[in-house]
Amino acid sequence: MQYSNRAEGNHTAVTHFILLGLTSEPKMQTPLFVIFFMIYLITLMGNLGLMALIKTSPWLHTPMYFFLCNLSVLDLCYSSVFAPKLLLAFLVENKTISYPACFLQHFFFLMFVTTEVFLLAVMAYDRYVAICNPLLYTVSMPHGVCVQLVAASYMGGGGILNSLIQTCCLLLLPFCSPNTINHYFCVTNPLLKLSCSNSHLNELLLVILHGSISMSVLVLIITSYVYILLSILRIRSAEGRHKAFSTCASHLLTFTLFYVPAGLSHMQSASKYSLEKEKDTAVFYTLLVPMLNPLIYSLRNKDVKDALRKATASNLIASCSLTNPVPAG
Repeated sequence: MQYSNRAEGNHTAVTHFILLGLTSEPKMQTPLFVIFFMIYLITLMGNLGLMALIKTSPWLHTPMYFFLCNLSVLDLCYSSVFAPKLLLAFLVENKTISYPACFLQHFFFLMFVTTEVFLLAVMAYDRYVAICNPLLYTVSMPHGVCVQLVAASYMGGGGILNSLIQTCCLLLLPFCSPNTINHYFCVTNPLLKLSCSNSHLNELLLVILHGSISMSVLVLIITSYVYILLSILRIRSAEGRHKAFSTCASHLLTFTLFYVPAGLSHMQSASKYSLEKEKDTAVFYTLLVPMLNPLIYSLRNKDVKDALRKATASNLIASCSLTNPVPAG
């Protein structure tokens, strides 16, 4: 079954798009494939490893690590939406993507990336409750509430809703030749540039939705950390202040690395759209941040490092016992 979109006037209807990727230089294809393959491989291993560690370590079965596990799921999902296609594009001359595949890629990427924004806000709220109301933490954040907060990030918070609205509005636009997307995945602004009709309403919707989501999350996170900072300053011992702040440091770093480039990228209107700026920021938050997050939480978090040491020690003991079984009798 062939998918197409209606054209206007004498334009040719589009049945597929061509993703130009990061570069058209033939000499750069193989080195870039090796670099991004290693990045994606580390992303897979790091996030799957962190998820497995949290699931199998009873002392990490707390709200903070439940949210961290879900963050790893999101990083794994949204990087996998486009990374395989990007890697394939380095190896083959045919860089086409079908019309439905392009919009599926757009939908799932936008869903996962928006959900991650809301999940980062939920994680800030979790730190606020843990530090500002430590005696009520277990009562305020039972497992059922944590599940509801994650579900709200996907559904009620706007992950699926935002993606559905923007993808459906794009599908209503007619796309005409040329059908070349000067990017490595199907993202909103380059697609708007290919429309052969007035896309002003879509641009306005893009700015309103991303602007409202970005600002609401930013205000929530800043407010949470203002209260956290005030609570930390009231702690008398330097050791207590350091311990309280260390539980927030990884989240703050993750939030900054993800939020700043993603916000700069998606807050651009199509009329002021800079392709080079979009590509630079997209590479950072779509490829590097999902790889860095497990490293940030592993290297900076004492609980995760302790759990990793215990898991490694347990595996070594189990391995030794299998290799050198104790003789019967």
